[in-house]
Amino acid sequence: MTQIANDIPAVQASQAAPAVGGGVLLAVGSATAFGLSGSLATGLLATGWSPGAIVLVRIAIAAIALAPFTVAALRGRGHLLRRQAGQILTYGVLAVAGAQFCYFSAVARMDVGPALLIEYTAPAAVVAWLWLRRGQRPSKLTVAGAAIAAAGLVLVLDLTSGAHLAWSGVAWALAAMVGATAYFLISADTDSGLPPLALAGVGLTVGALTLGLLAATGLLPMHASTAPIAFAPATVSWWVPLLLLGLVTAALAYATGIAASRRLGSRVASFVALLEVIAAVVFAWLLVDQLPGPLQLVGGLLVIGGVVAVKLGDRAI
Repeated sequence: MTQIANDIPAVQASQAAPAVGGGVLLAVGSATAFGLSGSLATGLLATGWSPGAIVLVRIAIAAIALAPFTVAALRGRGHLLRRQAGQILTYGVLAVAGAQFCYFSAVARMDVGPALLIEYTAPAAVVAWLWLRRGQRPSKLTVAGAAIAAAGLVLVLDLTSGAHLAWSGVAWALAAMVGATAYFLISADTDSGLPPLALAGVGLTVGALTLGLLAATGLLPMHASTAPIAFAPATVSWWVPLLLLGLVTAALAYATGIAASRRLGSRVASFVALLEVIAAVVFAWLLVDQLPGPLQLVGGLLVIGGVVAVKLGDRAI
């Protein structure tokens, strides 16, 4: 009996390893998909699309694409929509619509780099929330990893060259950070009983409806164009980047991101999501000829090192 008891932790660890590995792959895939959005949106913005129109179409396409999977995932679990109505509304309004609306409002008032950096303090906010509300005190390695990742972000976003700041933009960026924090915390909640695809699909639907309401009231300016979009490799029709934004950077990104958070927990998933910034730099290089500099490459390595440290520190908790 003693030998069997001693073997239990080893068996549990061997069973957990594939789930963690799969979670990391899902998180990296989600971050990469999210990272593509900036370059695609840049092409649309250059032809007269407003940020509000881009984000509304993006979320609407994603909600429609996930609708069949959402219905299938909720089969026999419809009661969960009523039981978790508050969480779903919070996710759709705050984590989906709110985060994107606030971020676009921030970049309309300040440089993109500082806005991104402020929004990506969300992992630190997740650590603080888990510590203050759930007593999950971060290990020294987790804190060190967070500091390394933050230093890497400063380099990746090229903030050392100086950037314009506006207090109104900072306020909007902080609001976007709150939405991103809610995304990670709600996505990692395994107690709700909602399958990842169901939460993603219903959340995106609520987000699309919220953005549509903002557009109808005039708070979200809507401008569109059917002019061709010029990217570095080729010029494409206007609907191509929109489809990619909806299917890849929203539907796929949210679904895999939630699944990753369920496997990794909100703390680790939020730090792996920092790889989105690196992916954004790479896609900007490939699609819009914005070549990353040496400091940005060093920053990318620091972000990766920080993420690894946070993951190792999470095991020590």
